[in-house]
Amino acid sequence: MPIRRLDPILVDRIAAGEVVERPASAVKELVENALDAEASRIEIVIEAGGRRLIRIIDDGIGMGAEDLELCVDRHATSKLSDGNLETIATLGFRGEALPSIASVSSLEIHSRTRNGSQAHVIRVEQGHKSKIAPASHSAGTRIEVRDLFAATPARLKFLKTDRAEAQAIADVIKRLAMAHPQVRFSLQGDHISGLDYPACPEGAQGWLARLAQVLGSEFRDNALPVNAQREGLELKGFAGLPTFHKANGSAQYLYVNGRPVRDKLLHGAVRAAYMDYMPSDRHPALALFLNCDPRFVDVNVHPAKAEVRFRDPGLVRGLIIGALKQALSEAGHRASSLGGARTLASFQPGDFRTNSFYNRADYSPAHNANWDWRNSPASPQSMPDQASFAPRGFAEQGQQSFGQELRPSADSRSHEQSPAPQDLDAPLGAARAQIHDTYIIAQTREGIVLVDQHAAHERLVYERMKRERAMKAIDRQILLIPCVVELDVHDVERLLDHAAQLDELGLKVEAFGPGAIAVTEAPALLKDGDLTSLIRDVADNLTEDGSTTPLERKLDHVLATMACHYSVRSGRRLTGEEMNALLREMESTPGSGQCNHGRPTYVELKLSDLERLFGRK
Repeated sequence: MPIRRLDPILVDRIAAGEVVERPASAVKELVENALDAEASRIEIVIEAGGRRLIRIIDDGIGMGAEDLELCVDRHATSKLSDGNLETIATLGFRGEALPSIASVSSLEIHSRTRNGSQAHVIRVEQGHKSKIAPASHSAGTRIEVRDLFAATPARLKFLKTDRAEAQAIADVIKRLAMAHPQVRFSLQGDHISGLDYPACPEGAQGWLARLAQVLGSEFRDNALPVNAQREGLELKGFAGLPTFHKANGSAQYLYVNGRPVRDKLLHGAVRAAYMDYMPSDRHPALALFLNCDPRFVDVNVHPAKAEVRFRDPGLVRGLIIGALKQALSEAGHRASSLGGARTLASFQPGDFRTNSFYNRADYSPAHNANWDWRNSPASPQSMPDQASFAPRGFAEQGQQSFGQELRPSADSRSHEQSPAPQDLDAPLGAARAQIHDTYIIAQTREGIVLVDQHAAHERLVYERMKRERAMKAIDRQILLIPCVVELDVHDVERLLDHAAQLDELGLKVEAFGPGAIAVTEAPALLKDGDLTSLIRDVADNLTEDGSTTPLERKLDHVLATMACHYSVRSGRRLTGEEMNALLREMESTPGSGQCNHGRPTYVELKLSDLERLFGRK
């Protein structure tokens, strides 16, 4: 068969398959054009998930008759004045969007320049262009796309339901709205709840306000500012606290020069920055904006411009990891604000106000204000003689245990001494009690704080040992009698392969015959610990890490294991001084809001939350 040139309209339809995969792709291209046209207001209306209608109205600079004639021709653009692909500073630049969309739909464009006295309209039916005609329209542009993919019915078969396509369009608008907080966006259509994002003021607070519009107030309450610069690169945005995490990476929004991208390099850098704070199966929520010289990045490597290529990937990765780690470190002990709400929800799944007790006519929050426990029928003095109902031989024992039960333990007599004012003013408050020998209850000026003593101390020890490792100052203790640990032969080989690195951490191991390891030195913190269990856990961690894990990460895993073995265990009673010391150290230690496994170390309940829980509000 001889070679022949394809029909131009067929060429456009083939090209449309690369640019316009679904209605959301068309919306993205058209909204990006509106943003490039300096629009301050963009309205989007869709029907049937965008298949039947896509209407986009903006108040941008608009187009005159000549520009309107050219805009639907392939590779006609106003965004490459010098023809240099290395200095692209706009979202669109190829001149393919409008002709590609027009080749597979019915397209109508009304436009008028800001200083123009007359608007014009052009129509394109399945690639066939009509003549320019005068029209009535305000300054800006209105584009209507009807019957998308009508000329390519095979493409319609691969579209999802109208609801799914509408949600994909909403996601596109959300991503673009976050990058342009000074622009008002509105989206209306079936199968979606209307979106309306008013324009926000300039500056970091305006940016955070737009992120709250899109991602919700929960993100705003749990976001950390990120601001860093390095060698011409600038990184700004907001990152969620480690305890404010998601089940997948859908809440990660990354931008390069205002362009939303899904880049493996950027997502990998985010994962590495949070690795020390979050479980491996959870993902942070964040919105980061990387700005750089257009010559530093190539945006022309993907048909949908969803991926980019950097001239120096290592510089970008280092900037993101360093900036995020600094923000997380500066957050100190701060934890997610959702912990208190989840705690309250677990207390009372229903509405306690429907309880008949709270609906009694004589009930009020101050109903028992003058209650005296000594006059209560349930007071110890009013209890009946236990010998009258206790089994024979048990009366004395039962009476003794009852009396002992009434006497509070030394660590729970919070009423016997007032907390120090400086402790009450501290972020985590003053320790008042320890319950179940595991949890510390602290009082603040605004409520209470519940602390998991083991999780908190585990993080504190981990951070302390990391600092000592960085300064090569881990205190070690030579064991008078080496601790011999029997292991699998492969575990022994693995530990010996990392003997030099373990020695840097204060843990010296030597071969002790086949299938055994001798520990001759240990960190001073662990000299009285269970070294046998520690060595076995370290061997398991080295197995899980594999050979491709960076050495720094392997050492962090070993330190985390050592910290877990040394930390205050659940079931150990603490004095008031010990509990307050633990709280004060948490306040001064970065990352202490979560343990080494990513779980929160404390939960805060405001006084107003407690009052609502008990029907006072």
